[in-house]
Amino acid sequence: MGDYFYTEKQAEKAVLVGVTLQQEGGSPEKTQEYLDELSFLAETAGAETVKIFTQNLPKPVFSTFIGKGKLEEIQQYVEEQEIDLVIFDDELTPTQLRNVENELKGVKVLDRTNLILDIFANRAHTAHAKTQVELAQYQYLLPRLTGMWTHLERQKGGIGLRGPGETEIETDRRVIRDKITRLKEQLSKIDRQMSTQRKNRGKLVRVALVGYTNVGKSTLMNLLSKSDVFAENKLFATLDTTVRKIAIRNVPFLLADTVGFIRKLPTHLIESFKSTLDEVREADVILHVVDISHPQFEEQIKVVDETLSDLIRESKPTLMVFNKIDAFRYVKKEEDDLTPVERNNYSLEDLKQMWMSKQEVDTVYISAARKENVEELKEKVYAIVREIHSARFPYNDFLYTEYSEEDAESV
Repeated sequence: MGDYFYTEKQAEKAVLVGVTLQQEGGSPEKTQEYLDELSFLAETAGAETVKIFTQNLPKPVFSTFIGKGKLEEIQQYVEEQEIDLVIFDDELTPTQLRNVENELKGVKVLDRTNLILDIFANRAHTAHAKTQVELAQYQYLLPRLTGMWTHLERQKGGIGLRGPGETEIETDRRVIRDKITRLKEQLSKIDRQMSTQRKNRGKLVRVALVGYTNVGKSTLMNLLSKSDVFAENKLFATLDTTVRKIAIRNVPFLLADTVGFIRKLPTHLIESFKSTLDEVREADVILHVVDISHPQFEEQIKVVDETLSDLIRESKPTLMVFNKIDAFRYVKKEEDDLTPVERNNYSLEDLKQMWMSKQEVDTVYISAARKENVEELKEKVYAIVREIHSARFPYNDFLYTEYSEEDAESV
């Protein structure tokens, strides 16, 4: 399909829309957390958030997701402030998307799924990643074809319009389905090739870095492997799984850096990135990296654990790596302060003594950026890997002959 990326020199002005749904047990605090993340997603895509709209509803409005009064309020603000796009924090049905677009009179409307797909389209650099993203985009667009192409023809490009819709305006669903079929076949071929690649790596112990997006997995990868994997303070900085053969003391193993997880990760992406996630499925050891400085790191842990439980059926040795201890901040309560204790009132030492130290899995606290406590991390990884390695290669010379880290190589 050729290069379909689109780069805006000037940030698009965006408003965000979040709904607290009572039927799903939502709360204003939880909605605000989601919207903070949505704002970060919008920034990653190249947009500037200028205003946030929220609404409490028992359930979504069938035709427009939000209430008529709130939609009119947004429409008035969009018109007055010359807003470029409106982003909803939930996935809109094709009907809702079309109705909201009609009410907002030509302003681009995206939902969370479309925004994430757009970021993935912009971050995909290899043929494999581009194919995966393209498949996910077509699967997302297929049920939204009615009115979609005329809508695209009216737009000048930008966020939400990177990908197949911008370069090929096709209204024939059969053509889109044919494309999806071909992309699936292409991915299936790549999956087989990658599976063969993984088998050809022999029976070396395989360790996978997993975690929420932007927790520092790539920085940790660079630190442990002495390589130069792309790392950036944005969501989904890397899409392609990077595998390095490295060694700690006398034991070699493979370390894989995988795509980050996120709340409400689109189903299309999970399906499309099957081969990427296979690195996690087939790993012997899981390093679950957590950004301990993030206000909602417990929620992020829960999201990752739930995703892993869907991917991995059997139990695997797991090490919780609490990263960014250098960025951890807490607010000490005064003795006469009678307000409820919140998460940010606990010090790092308090948290270590609380639920984290009582986990079934081992934990370690580091700063990958400042190389703090890295030796402790290496020792814990070494202990886990060597135990598996010893069982797999009981008579292997690796256990007795020093394997230098300088021998590290890309796989």
